[in-house]
Amino acid sequence: MSLNPTYHSSRQLLSTPLAQVRGVGPKVQEKLSKLGLCTVEDALYALPFRYEDRRSIQKIANLREGAQEVFCGEILAVGEAVTSRARKKIFEVFVADGSGQIALKWFRYRRDWMKKQFQPGRRACFIGEVKRFGSVREVHHPDVEFITDGVRPEDALAADPLSFGRILPVYPLTEGLHQKTMRKIMQQVVDHFAAAAVSPLPQEIRHRHNLLPLGPALQQAHWPEQNASMPTLEQGRDPARRTLVFDEFFFLELGLALKHQGVVLEEGIPFQVNHRYTKPLAGMLPFKLTDAQRRVLGEIKHDLMRPHPMNRLVQGDVGSGKTMVALMSALLAIENHTQVAVVAPTEILAEQHYLNFRHWLEALGLKAALLSGSMTAGQKRQVTDSVRSGQVHLVVGTHAVLQQGVDFKRLGLGVIDEQHRFGVRQRGVLRHKGQKAPHILVMTATPIPRTLSLTLYGDLDLSVIDELPPGRTPVRTRVVFESQRERAYSLIKKELDSERQAYIVYPLVEESENSDLRAASEGAELLQQQVFPDYRVGLLHGRMKSDEKESIMAAFKDRQIDILVSTTVIEVGIDVPNATVMMIEHAERFGLAQLHQLRGRVGRGADQSFCILLRSERCSEDGVRRLQVMAETTDGFRIAEADLEIRGPGEFLGTRQAGIPDFRVANLLRDGSILEQARKEAFELVNNPAFLTDDSYQELRQALLDRWGSRLELASIG
Repeated sequence: MSLNPTYHSSRQLLSTPLAQVRGVGPKVQEKLSKLGLCTVEDALYALPFRYEDRRSIQKIANLREGAQEVFCGEILAVGEAVTSRARKKIFEVFVADGSGQIALKWFRYRRDWMKKQFQPGRRACFIGEVKRFGSVREVHHPDVEFITDGVRPEDALAADPLSFGRILPVYPLTEGLHQKTMRKIMQQVVDHFAAAAVSPLPQEIRHRHNLLPLGPALQQAHWPEQNASMPTLEQGRDPARRTLVFDEFFFLELGLALKHQGVVLEEGIPFQVNHRYTKPLAGMLPFKLTDAQRRVLGEIKHDLMRPHPMNRLVQGDVGSGKTMVALMSALLAIENHTQVAVVAPTEILAEQHYLNFRHWLEALGLKAALLSGSMTAGQKRQVTDSVRSGQVHLVVGTHAVLQQGVDFKRLGLGVIDEQHRFGVRQRGVLRHKGQKAPHILVMTATPIPRTLSLTLYGDLDLSVIDELPPGRTPVRTRVVFESQRERAYSLIKKELDSERQAYIVYPLVEESENSDLRAASEGAELLQQQVFPDYRVGLLHGRMKSDEKESIMAAFKDRQIDILVSTTVIEVGIDVPNATVMMIEHAERFGLAQLHQLRGRVGRGADQSFCILLRSERCSEDGVRRLQVMAETTDGFRIAEADLEIRGPGEFLGTRQAGIPDFRVANLLRDGSILEQARKEAFELVNNPAFLTDDSYQELRQALLDRWGSRLELASIG
């Protein structure tokens, strides 16, 4: 199709329904829609998940183990056999080509049909993965193309270009849809519509990064050229896929760059820094701030003194001291006669922060308040009135802080904790709570791989607290089977005998699930009466009232409790250096980020600490992988990378992010370097004042709006 389309005409063509493509009838259309394919554009971006090299026929003697190979031969013998282990029948075919022979096996088959097709003396071409069992090479369930008598194999294969003679795409399928049918449809789509795809990516950027035009990139991604390198294709490093990945990342980063610039252009509240409260606080602290904490505080202070609102993410591993950085930042805002809002994703976390902040603020003669959804209407009204009047310097709460009716006298700083559980829009809500845009500080204890933070928080400046306080010893982690429980108890007893303390954690799926609460309560009772009768066992769970929790945690800190049995409420906030062992029941039920957070409660002193992951005998493959990662490393970033590999970006983030798109082509784990290049180009382009006004960028702005305008709140750029 010879087209030279504009961006607008391209959009119209690509929105053509797949039902209009030859070979797509109502039944096939229904199956394609199950794969999320409704338009021509959907199909163009549904790239193969792997490729098969069918460019040449191999001799049987030269077949490589572990490779997908094409070979031809004559059927020597056929028959059924019974496997020795499962006593199941299999259908076997032996094939030779003069250079050697190989066994073909089917474990699911229709006997009569197979016997009719596979007759000794008949010739065919076979495609499949070559395996070796002992001295025998085998191919299981190969694709088969029978060859008519008198026809050369090469001629037979040349007559079927959708199956042979080239590198073939392998597409995801759904029930009732075959690979050959899918290839036919995709070839139709690519041949007739790929040339219509255009991207208004500036020409100079395309040249700088050796990118293909969008149409040829889509064409080659589906049907690689004859001389393409299989290893390059398998690794996703071919020019076609690299072009599509860059294009996708560029438009996301362009949107994030505009958001970032929008924040910079907003008028903020420039602070003066006199250290009225931070200096006295530093004198009260029983420890010195680490170099990393001081560096990050310097970056925050620099932002706070500028006339535009700060928009900064502080990322740091468990126990790196983010809370203290947030408190120091809050005191700088209070010193400037403004208020601070601290938002946490759960009531438990909000309470923990409140108790922590209140302790230090009261010592400095300042007032903190807690606002949460479970408060009575009267309690909420009392808090909101004192926040509105300015009596409260710092309010901590859940999303209740973001609701209408919570107004501030003068909001100067918003602190959002565990940001990955919040959508992008919540930040915007907080920003509109002040007369002028408040400074925003986002904190996460979940280490996030750099590629993910550039897509999640691309509009934020990033600070990393990459140092733990001195005197910390890495925690030793052991995975123990349920049947070896006594070993875990003996390790706990050994630590208790050395006058140390222990945590025993029970999984909690939902706060409302009585069964989980009962498991913790009954567990505490059993431990006290039968396992550790000579020690004091305490119980902590989310249903307790705030003052009950506070007194239990204080008793544990003061060594009045030896073993604290808890649900996941202790995931955050408790700092007891004398606690040196943690046992996590049903550890396979937890996600990696949560296991890492929990483990961070021990290892806070100089003594060697232990984390025992008690697992059930039956455990999913992913569960086994998670526990293995925990046993191998204490590095939060390595754990985050593994978490991303196991769960994928959408799952990794906990909830589907309101402002973050699903990627059609890009892979955050594989394509990190392309993301960095695309981000640099996007931010440089947005810094050009002409970008928002010049007609030459009109198509680029429109493409950005089409991709994620509403999700990135970019409606004003059209």
